[in-house]
Amino acid sequence: SSGINAEWPLRPGAFLLTLCFCRCLKKAEMFRTVLFAVIFGIVVQGYSSVEDLLEDTEHGGQIWAVIIAGSNKWYNYRHQSDVCHLYHLLTKKHGIPRQNVITMMYNDIAFNEENPKQGIIINALHGKDVYEGVMIDYMGKDVTPQNFLDILSGKSLSVGSGKTLKSGPKDTVFVNFVDHGGPGVLGFPTDELHVTDLTKTLESMHADNRYKQMLWYVEACYSGSMFSKLSPNMNITAHTASNTDESSYACVKDEDLHVYLGDCWSLNWMNNTEQIFPNLEKETVEQQYEIVKEMTTESHASIYGDLTYIYSEPISAFLGHPGAATETEPVLKRNVKYQSTATPDVLLEYLREKREKATNNDDAERLDQEIRYHSQTEGKVQEILEQISRQVTGSWDMVAVFSRRPLSIEHPECNKDVLSAFFSQCYKMQTHPYITKYLFRLTNLCNMYNSGSIVDAVLDNCSFN
Repeated sequence: SSGINAEWPLRPGAFLLTLCFCRCLKKAEMFRTVLFAVIFGIVVQGYSSVEDLLEDTEHGGQIWAVIIAGSNKWYNYRHQSDVCHLYHLLTKKHGIPRQNVITMMYNDIAFNEENPKQGIIINALHGKDVYEGVMIDYMGKDVTPQNFLDILSGKSLSVGSGKTLKSGPKDTVFVNFVDHGGPGVLGFPTDELHVTDLTKTLESMHADNRYKQMLWYVEACYSGSMFSKLSPNMNITAHTASNTDESSYACVKDEDLHVYLGDCWSLNWMNNTEQIFPNLEKETVEQQYEIVKEMTTESHASIYGDLTYIYSEPISAFLGHPGAATETEPVLKRNVKYQSTATPDVLLEYLREKREKATNNDDAERLDQEIRYHSQTEGKVQEILEQISRQVTGSWDMVAVFSRRPLSIEHPECNKDVLSAFFSQCYKMQTHPYITKYLFRLTNLCNMYNSGSIVDAVLDNCSFN
């Protein structure tokens, strides 16, 4: 009854010790109970969940993920669809604890007045609802570049869920960003994230040992320009949907919703991930990059940063370790068209298709005015940029030189100053996404002229706003 095996050989003289042990067993049981309660209390207070202690990766740390849809408005449906789809992949299928996934999205699609299926966001790959069950930590006005950088830095936030990145030197971090972009800039609903600010945050995270390895997947036009100068010695690798001088593309048009359900590159890498499920440990970061680059024909998928160590890591080190289950997603019947459109052109395409199907005269007239405004504005933006360049360079010949193609961003602070001035005084890429096709004509000037003269020219030529 003591629980001690009778056949256990005891040395002479050990009997008394054994007897005392038996008599104290009940007291020991009580002690262990109290001790467990104390330890449990420490665990609960010290971690957001006991699961934090159980979800270690094979490298002795945890996996953290930060996923962001930086846009709003119905015609940008695909961005939030991408993020919702990814949320379920990481948590439901790949086993990353929900408390380790931080989600930012404006959250204006599921219950948008244009959504005929209220409360539902469709997955482009399977046609199923991906909105239900998504825990959104920051939405609406809280989806800002500064909040995003504070989350990465592990700073306390007084908005949203307050959840922030608590990774350490043994942890891997996965970041997925989906939205519009330009040369050295990524869009948020009402503001922008500039390459200089992102670089400073990443350098600080590296200096503070806030991660072991970090993998970025970025879907945006000109997304390569955010990482083209990324040091290979910071244990960070960045996959981007496009290189430094081109647009990314929207894919899979839903004929009933009149929107694109996803972005081409994002759909490709998530599709590849689902195809190899649950064997994520058998495909390396490099292999997925090469596979997805081959799949993505609309833009040039690119990679930057550490191309040595992270390259050989299995994608499971960043995307999670699925269990033995082999869950599959049923493909639902949908009215979709497998076409692609450059991201900057999606808005005008959306408005023109709405106009074609408009049956109300007032709606038709309103759409005609909106289409006319954006078409004229796209031409006007190019004229303004030429005038700015002419004022800065003093030569129409030099205007032609700086208008040929995007140049490498050599002065990121100047890049930020001139783009911030243009966005605040002229047009914003969130409301006029087509301007991203021409912004390089402005940022190219930073490679030869000081930011003050360029900003002055911006202010002089954007006085109409």
